[in-house]
Amino acid sequence: MASPIRILSVFGTRPEAIKMAPLVRLLSNTPGVESKLCVTAQHREMLDHALQVFELKPDWDLDLMRSGQDLSDLTARVVQGMKRILQEASPDVVLVHGDTTTTFSVSLASFYDKIPVGHVEAGLRTYDKYAPYPEEMNRRMTDALSELHFAPTNRARANLLAESIPEKSVCVTGNTAIDALLWTSKRIERGALQTDSPLSADDSERRIVLITAHRRESFGEGFERLCAAFKELCERFPETLFVYPVHLNPNVREPVERHLSGLPNMKLLEPLSYAPFVELMTRSTLILTDSGGIQEEAPSLGKPVLVLRETTERPEAIEAGTAILVGVDTDRIVEEASRILLSENTARKTAPENPYGDGQASQRIVNALLEWSGRPRAYDVAPFLR
Repeated sequence: MASPIRILSVFGTRPEAIKMAPLVRLLSNTPGVESKLCVTAQHREMLDHALQVFELKPDWDLDLMRSGQDLSDLTARVVQGMKRILQEASPDVVLVHGDTTTTFSVSLASFYDKIPVGHVEAGLRTYDKYAPYPEEMNRRMTDALSELHFAPTNRARANLLAESIPEKSVCVTGNTAIDALLWTSKRIERGALQTDSPLSADDSERRIVLITAHRRESFGEGFERLCAAFKELCERFPETLFVYPVHLNPNVREPVERHLSGLPNMKLLEPLSYAPFVELMTRSTLILTDSGGIQEEAPSLGKPVLVLRETTERPEAIEAGTAILVGVDTDRIVEEASRILLSENTARKTAPENPYGDGQASQRIVNALLEWSGRPRAYDVAPFLR
């Protein structure tokens, strides 16, 4: 009997944890796989919330988050910290996700030890190295270092092939974010997951607009314009409740609290764990966000989205008509949000198929890993985006 394939999954932030959780859970229950988990804790509190929701217990926790950490220091600490972990785990392949500093740094450390890297959510591009910053280059460099590329869409696959990534190393899987969303939604519906909703009984009767904004490239003047837009919308729609879970970064919190605290229909919250956030998305009429993950999730929930970024590496939602790119332009944000909120049918129809997945991405990745290692596939799944 062949020895099990040793797979080490590594992530450091809440979005990575959410998107990797379904895959890690599946790997731990797949015959022929020895699955281990390491977290860097690039983010600490928000990461721990996600681990709790998905009932994941890391085998290693580097606990690297520091107050005021900068990118160069964090990169160095991840590379140094992973040296010991890679020696202890001795993996056949290391799995990373997306575009964080953890993702790039773990890939670099694995490359130095000549350990193959599998990149989940490979191939997304804006081709502007400073937007999103530093995520665009983190993702591109991770793809260059990876042996296996799990592309969420055919567009992402085409980006990789255009960069001379070998076709045999690319597998279109859909996005694991949809796996996580559907799994969590079903648990909430069954009452198997406590959401601890941040909304009061009175709030539940009001129309809700959900806001998330935290991108590094918007710090400074960009956030001033965003907050001006949110304030004007609050004034235009006094009966609508605007709910904003505010990121912990002081570059976000300071302008948000200065401009928005005290507005009677603006509810500023501490960051939410995943389950109550999913419930809040479900109950929202409109979502204003600069989050990549929410751009993927909203089509599955039938929610219109205004993307608070100048460009996006997820153009499929724009093309499908489920999202509108508005940047950080105050007037544009107010105009588009007002148009949706004033329309008779505020819930925009999603595309016939969510372009980002059908909830089976994790299984496709497991099958691809087994096939790559020379082992039989665990399950068959329906074709996706063929």
